[in-house]
Amino acid sequence: MLCKIHNYLKALYRLSGYFAAFFLVLVAVFILTGIASRIFGFYIRGLAEYSGYCMAAASFFALAYTFVEGGHIRITLFLEKVSPTKKKFLEIWCLIISSLFSGYMAFYFPKMLFISYKFQERSEGADEILIWIPQTSVSIGSLIFFIAVFHQLILKILGKNYD
Repeated sequence: MLCKIHNYLKALYRLSGYFAAFFLVLVAVFILTGIASRIFGFYIRGLAEYSGYCMAAASFFALAYTFVEGGHIRITLFLEKVSPTKKKFLEIWCLIISSLFSGYMAFYFPKMLFISYKFQERSEGADEILIWIPQTSVSIGSLIFFIAVFHQLILKILGKNYD
């Protein structure tokens, strides 16, 4: 059963990575469209804001995928010098602290999203988009990141390695 859950979560992290890549492509499209619009002498409102929203979405969707794939900064140089028992203890300690911080984000970003939705808050940019729309991707990305960190914590405590 744990293996099946692990496989579903790995698929979720991969999907999150695909969403991050999609939003990065949108960033490039918005920037190139902005450049082309200046060259040809017309203006499209909100392109800078949209590229910023897509960058935030790409960053938060990429967190879980990058973490699980080992792309985040790690202290492996330090961990290589300690015994295997101390290494496991230090990794578990770091994952507990990371779980607390990512859990904090996963709790408060959706709360911020709900407040923005409730009050129909708008951005201050030229587009005046409802701010809860771009905040949705940040909330979902932070929740997936918390799941990824907690998932790695559980695997480390159980001593499982499904890769």
